Amino acid sequence: MKIALVGTGNIARSNYVPYLTENEDVELCYYNRTASKATDLADRFGGRAFGTLEQLMSGSPDAVMVLTRETDRYAATQAVLEHRPRRLFFEKPLVAQYGQANVVEDDFGKAKELLQRAAELGAETAMVFNYRFFDQTRKARAIVSKRRFGKPVHFSGMVHYACWSHCIDLIHHFVGPIAEISALRSSCERTGTGGRAPDVTAAMRTRNDATGTLIGTYGLDFQLPLYELIFAYEGGRIHMRDLDGDMEMIEYATQRHEMHAVSRHVSRWQQYDASFGKSINAYLQSIRDGAPPPVPGIAGLRELQVEAALKRSIAQQRPVVLDHAFPIDLAE
Repeated sequence: MKIALVGTGNIARSNYVPYLTENEDVELCYYNRTASKATDLADRFGGRAFGTLEQLMSGSPDAVMVLTRETDRYAATQAVLEHRPRRLFFEKPLVAQYGQANVVEDDFGKAKELLQRAAELGAETAMVFNYRFFDQTRKARAIVSKRRFGKPVHFSGMVHYACWSHCIDLIHHFVGPIAEISALRSSCERTGTGGRAPDVTAAMRTRNDATGTLIGTYGLDFQLPLYELIFAYEGGRIHMRDLDGDMEMIEYATQRHEMHAVSRHVSRWQQYDASFGKSINAYLQSIRDGAPPPVPGIAGLRELQVEAALKRSIAQQRPVVLDHAFPIDLAE
């Protein structure tokens, strides 16, 4: 299996290539605008560096992982699409031309353009969203499914912006697509790891009529839990906290109240790093099996749809219906 990497910076070096090289059937190819960075990665991990994108794509890779900075991802993906790739795998967020702390409405439009073009070319798209692969996240999904919690009715979250796009995706993952948003922002901005932005509070309604609230902020201490999410269903609720925090389950029918924890010898950053390996391996296995990717590209567009709606609701001081204001019009 030939995997091409476009963008060979720190994310590729730390979170992708070490796990890709664990798969004996994977041949790695690299391209970076700064050619020495691609060469350095090939020298360290094996594989082949290419001086141009044309040379990289001439080998007809099975998948192209677009791992550039989010500010460069739109242009990089446009260039890759000129070579009719079979599959595209994106880092998150899908597009953020001013950085992930400053997503604007136009980012949604550009991301939609990329996915539309990929669909026209028959290229399958996928996203990372590795928080879905945390141990406690997978345990929570299994509990909700196996114990038949029923229809989601409510959710709430407080999230550090470092985890923002991931937690929006987790709401979609556990509750379903968001249909309507009404949002407010604070008058001042906070500075945190990753940028500077105001606090945001949003009231939301999903397509299946669950309601919830979400707070985004740089005001959470980075050394302490970075997010807290509660998902309530007809038959119980799930409470998740941080990258390696405890997951709490309450089941109404049986009056059960359980706590699930990862091993205490595993740090939050070990858990974070391991989630990339699980995400990458699941994606590679989907290619081997000829199956859909575990996280489709449209998940990245849905996350940006929420961010665009938040910005419009704040700017216009009114509720925004997402599919009216920012229609996706792509196959799920």
